[in-house]
Amino acid sequence: MTAAEPYLSDWYQIDQPMVDRFADAIDDHQFIHIDPARAKAETRYGGTIVHGFYLLSLLTRFGQNALPAPTPGTVPVEINYGFDKVRFLTPVPVGARLRASFTLVESVPKGNATLRRYDVSLELEGAERPALIAQWLVLLSA
Repeated sequence: MTAAEPYLSDWYQIDQPMVDRFADAIDDHQFIHIDPARAKAETRYGGTIVHGFYLLSLLTRFGQNALPAPTPGTVPVEINYGFDKVRFLTPVPVGARLRASFTLVESVPKGNATLRRYDVSLELEGAERPALIAQWLVLLSA
């Protein structure tokens, strides 16, 4: 991996049942996420929007799709070490398609492991600005 080489995931569509299940999982039933008729009538979004934390959690899925697989014979454990500079820039309407771009900006030893820092951008199809940007920290250990 080189620092300048971005990795792109496939496009992924989020539908209302997915958002409803996430709302149940985190007990966030705010109407802007789960009530399409009310969200259309009472907000500027034109319908329901995806939880920001759902978008953040999907980075695991996007990373598994976009980032290179481990070298054969080595199966490091990848641990979510956290995020820096997370920003939710554009509301994501339910039904939208998204893809992620990952750029490795740093890979440094940390004890018996390696800490990788990725710049991540979550692209919303048809939007000028990304839905989300973040720096994601991933710890690789044997």
